[in-house]
Amino acid sequence: MIAELDRHEVASFDNTAVLDVLDRLDVSATFFLAGLWIERYPDTVRRIVADPKFEVASHSYAHIAFAPRCYHLGVLPTSAMAADVERSEALLHRFSDHPTRYFRFPGGCYTTTALAAIAPTGVTVIGFDVAGGDAFGTSVQGIVRSVLRHTQNGSIIVLHITGGNTAPLTAQALPAVIAGLRARGLRLVRVSELLEADDFR
Repeated sequence: MIAELDRHEVASFDNTAVLDVLDRLDVSATFFLAGLWIERYPDTVRRIVADPKFEVASHSYAHIAFAPRCYHLGVLPTSAMAADVERSEALLHRFSDHPTRYFRFPGGCYTTTALAAIAPTGVTVIGFDVAGGDAFGTSVQGIVRSVLRHTQNGSIIVLHITGGNTAPLTAQALPAVIAGLRARGLRLVRVSELLEADDFR
């Protein structure tokens, strides 16, 4: 992605329209941010951190996979995994005095070896049960249908703020996704709120 930016093949991987929709509809969210993305878009990170509806967490520093055969992301050596996580955490602390200690693996891919490798960092690994379908999505309605079909009470939904050619339709899909979930009586919350809820302890 960085190479595509540097070659000017993609204008930006910073889709602030996602934030505009969340703000307009008063939706809370947790943003798992990769360190390289943070460094490229510091103003957007500051906007996220300044919004009390939002919280930030780590999505690794380099966004290289922690397991083989993970969406062509390459594979981070086991010996480098803890350092990658710590570098990401240190970067988050430069922008926020209250980042979470949550971590989401790039691509959602991991092994028991990866879990053991990052255990010394003290992060809490957060999974998900609903892949929103916005990554390389080609249909707004397809994204909306996918999220509404698979989401249940307690679900963690993964959507993207990268825009560009990686998730171009997220902001367009969000209003219908949010309306559909709220129509079912579901409340959209940060991951920390979900984990603190009595129903999910």
